[in-house]
Amino acid sequence: MQANPQSEPQSTEERILEAAVQEFMTKGYAGARTTAMAEAAGVTHAMLHYYFRTKDKLLDRIIESKIGTLRDIMLASLGDPTIPLFDKIKSTIENHQDFIAANPELPRFMINEVLNRPDRMPKVIERLKHHTPLVVQSLQRQIDEYADRGLCRRVDAGMLMLDIVSLNIFPFSAKPMVNALLGGMMENSQAFVEARKIENVETIMKKLQP
Repeated sequence: MQANPQSEPQSTEERILEAAVQEFMTKGYAGARTTAMAEAAGVTHAMLHYYFRTKDKLLDRIIESKIGTLRDIMLASLGDPTIPLFDKIKSTIENHQDFIAANPELPRFMINEVLNRPDRMPKVIERLKHHTPLVVQSLQRQIDEYADRGLCRRVDAGMLMLDIVSLNIFPFSAKPMVNALLGGMMENSQAFVEARKIENVETIMKKLQP
């Protein structure tokens, strides 16, 4: 009988990574401590360094993992020319919103990293630049084909992707302000995410209407 993967205990590496994500996202790079990560993961400080050597290498691994997941989300729909345009736009908005909801502190963390440690940006861009232009070009061709047939407006694919990302990310990157100004509307997180999916799909679809 095969073991249920979900019942198997986390590996040491997985526990360290999970603890590191929590430490980085809540305290930022400067405030994060590897001793706290090791304690939360239930390992010695020496063991953490055995697996990841430095705090920078640990953060690089986390960013690489998050970017890889985000890349897969974008490629799964936007990069597939066989999926009808409006279906892929809806799917991308919803899947990206789910990703942000599962990583609610990530947008604010990345913004702070860009502002406070701009030397990290080349590494992030390097991980994205091989895929993003191909996705944009594929999406632009499909938009142009639909526009030629009068099925949608001719819009810039790069701007459209920027609109999607901005609409999905802003509430989470500015959560304290959004909650304070709008009566704590993000406290019921699942209801908020589902409402934002509907709102953002409608907003983007209106932009595409011929």
